[in-house]
Amino acid sequence: MIFPFFGFRDWIFAINIAVAALSALFLALWIDLPRPYWAVATVFITTQSLAGATRSKAAYRVYGTVLGAVATVIMVPNLIDAPELLSAAIALWVAFCLYFSLLDRTPKSYVLMLGGYTAAFVGFPSVADPGSIFDTAVARAEEITLGILCASLVSSVVLPQSVAPLIRSRLDQWFRDARQWSAAVFNRNRTDNGQAQRLRLACDAIAFDALVTPLRYDMSGAKRSAEAMATLRQHMLMFLPIVAAIADRIAALESAQALSIDVRRRLADMAAWIASGTTEPITAHNLRLAIADLDPVLGRKPRWSDLVMASLVARLEDFIDLRQDARALQRHIVDGTPVRETLAFRYTADARTVRHRDRGLALLSAVAAFLAIALSASIWIATAWPDGAFAPTEAAVACSFFAVQDDPAPQIIGLMKAAIVGTVGAALYLFVVLPLATNAEMVALALAPGMIACGLLMTQPRTALFGLGTGAVGFTLLALQDRYSGDFATFTNGAIAAIVGLWTAAMVTRLVRSVGGAWSARRLRRINRRDLTQAALKQGTADGLELAALMLDRIGLIAPRLASLPSEDAEWTRELLTEVRIGIAVVELRRVRTNLPPKEAAAFDRVLSAVAAHFQTDTIHVPAKVLALIDAALNAVVALEAGSLRRTGLLGLTDLRRGLFPNAAPYRPALETELAA
Repeated sequence: MIFPFFGFRDWIFAINIAVAALSALFLALWIDLPRPYWAVATVFITTQSLAGATRSKAAYRVYGTVLGAVATVIMVPNLIDAPELLSAAIALWVAFCLYFSLLDRTPKSYVLMLGGYTAAFVGFPSVADPGSIFDTAVARAEEITLGILCASLVSSVVLPQSVAPLIRSRLDQWFRDARQWSAAVFNRNRTDNGQAQRLRLACDAIAFDALVTPLRYDMSGAKRSAEAMATLRQHMLMFLPIVAAIADRIAALESAQALSIDVRRRLADMAAWIASGTTEPITAHNLRLAIADLDPVLGRKPRWSDLVMASLVARLEDFIDLRQDARALQRHIVDGTPVRETLAFRYTADARTVRHRDRGLALLSAVAAFLAIALSASIWIATAWPDGAFAPTEAAVACSFFAVQDDPAPQIIGLMKAAIVGTVGAALYLFVVLPLATNAEMVALALAPGMIACGLLMTQPRTALFGLGTGAVGFTLLALQDRYSGDFATFTNGAIAAIVGLWTAAMVTRLVRSVGGAWSARRLRRINRRDLTQAALKQGTADGLELAALMLDRIGLIAPRLASLPSEDAEWTRELLTEVRIGIAVVELRRVRTNLPPKEAAAFDRVLSAVAAHFQTDTIHVPAKVLALIDAALNAVVALEAGSLRRTGLLGLTDLRRGLFPNAAPYRPALETELAA
């Protein structure tokens, strides 16, 4: 027996599932719903270990169910005389909903996804009885809503688990790792695992997306800090390019032997400030003043070390603001309070919603879903297969559930294996156990062990899919009604159709949609470089932080896929954060360029065009002519009158030069060169 090795929370979760599923079943029987087993399946699909996650998924599921039911009521009566056209219409609807759900990477995407395959659930079985489509759609909505309400009520009442402690624990771990990396940078300790650590931080920050929505539905009071969590996630991502830039500037100054005693002292103060954990505003203010004292005057002939030092000062000031904001936001999350104060870091609220949207992969997923549903429906229609409607229905579910995976086929095959086990279990229940159950109490006692077993399997990551598939498919195939009606032919036809639908989905997905993790990582990197190209050509975003947020979001998606990359890809993975810094510099230069005189603006245009040409290729090594163009632009800006425009232009070009050519010889102003000659 493996069950005794499950933890207390695992048992509570499994018992909650059993209680909710049995409650949904008997309530559905009591109010005489036609298919009470759909309420049971809904409990398995909806219930999550966190109470807030269950409530959020429940709310979205209700919206999606209504959407799918309405779509079915519109399609079926108008196309019932042409089953082929009806199948095509339902397949198109599922594909349409799936495409747009994949573009929204928040839990709200569940509304559209469910709206798609609910139409398959309601529409395909209604082909044999189109006159009752409205009643069927209403009944299906009632059954699913009942299952949702039971799952939500039980998870909220019986020892509910708040998402807040999990968020706090993960935040503590993230900030410990970030402090370790930052302290190493300020103490000038270089580690071999720095790149892996940065990418892991990006991946972990992206993972908080999955917890923000459950936090909004948390009943513990922590929901008031949901906005703080959304903002903090973006601040966490911005730590990465800023700390990486600080490390680069320190290394450049050390290499040039220009890291003065004062600078070393301030870096030591920063390290001590981080280690102390203090968030007192006066401490941060004093540290910011001390850093500002290091800012050099960029005169008529600024030295390269002065430019690098000015860039370092700017990044240190950003770091102080970011850390103060992050710790304040963390306190709001711990205390469950909303954000009232003005944040120090110059960050737009819109950046919180910036997410990568892969339209190409979403389209492939939609095409795969359409083909799988159409093929399985064709088999059903061509063979006049009794209960064959399960095939396109299961194909719709499988293609929708796993579309976010790089290769959904293994997951679909795993669900098919679970469905086979669920079928065997359902057969034992239907033809061996349930005939002996003569009242409701005996039925509940008979079903509870199977429900609890499936629930326990759902608590473990490695067996969660198996538990979900076994429970949802198995208890659906039981087709429980108010009286025993075990029909072997109907049961067998439905079970085989479900497995055929899943197999069809797996095969079509393998042929049309499956890609590897390495392919996805390289694709995301190419998209980042494309955005850099567009930014340089003034065709992309006009906000450097927005561009950085988008690129960092993709880096967070790349990070878990790095293990699938071959060794020859290691070189470009080291440049991921550098490209983010380059993107910020490019957008800043684009802004400065609009206010420059024609001569200087032309110098900037040449730089930006050369940068765009480079990022249109896959090569890592930047042509030397780009360095010459950057130096020429520096010479042009140096000749301008002193002011914020000149300083911003110099720092932007310095950041770009360090990002593209970290090992190049120091820049020397043209005036200095002429005097030396």
